[in-house]
Amino acid sequence: MPHPAAPPLPPPGTRPCALPSAVLFDMDGTLVDTEPSWFAAEAQLVADHGGTWTETDSLRLVGWGLEDAAAELRRAGVRLGVRAIVDELLTRVVAATRARTVHRAGARELVEALRARGVPLALVTSSEAPLAEVVIASLGGPGVFDVVVTGDLGHPAKPAPDPYLRAAAALARHPGGPPDPARMLAVEDSRTGIRSATAAGLRTLAVPHLVPVDDAGAHHVLPTLAGVGPEDLGRLVAGDRP
Repeated sequence: MPHPAAPPLPPPGTRPCALPSAVLFDMDGTLVDTEPSWFAAEAQLVADHGGTWTETDSLRLVGWGLEDAAAELRRAGVRLGVRAIVDELLTRVVAATRARTVHRAGARELVEALRARGVPLALVTSSEAPLAEVVIASLGGPGVFDVVVTGDLGHPAKPAPDPYLRAAAALARHPGGPPDPARMLAVEDSRTGIRSATAAGLRTLAVPHLVPVDDAGAHHVLPTLAGVGPEDLGRLVAGDRP
């Protein structure tokens, strides 16, 4: 059954509540709008091999692990191995993101506010380290996230729970003490990512971008992170209605 959208958030400063014990962010489509770069890279690579690739094809892959996406491009006619396809896509998207990083509305401000309040943060992405490093640099550099889980660490990709389980296990070793698992929050934009986070037992906030997620199982849905602060996330984790 679809989860209803979260009710409107209250004005800042009202109904103070406990903050989340940790926040785990997806990257592509959640913190940064890299999807156009991925779409362009996929279409060009397929075209280079004489095939046809549409935006509908790219939308279907939103949130997928890179090796799974590469296998789809091979089926579309790309005559390269899976690893070679991943490397080619990454090279193109890293270059585009380094040239111009577009943050999703409110994302950078929310990361900064959570960091300022001492909330442990994790980045949990299906993308690989070279792209994550560019995005992390755009958000304040190494250290802005206490834990970084990328898609090249050898675990099963989203929608398997493994990426979020790995991040949660690493957060449990946080020097400030292990976060309360019941008050951890994952923030995702894709159906695949939502299913990964909820399968890992995390309360999940969906912030849709290019694909509808109403029936993906998120506990909360907000149209944007603009104007959302640490206390607002605390209310969502607590299940409060503002």
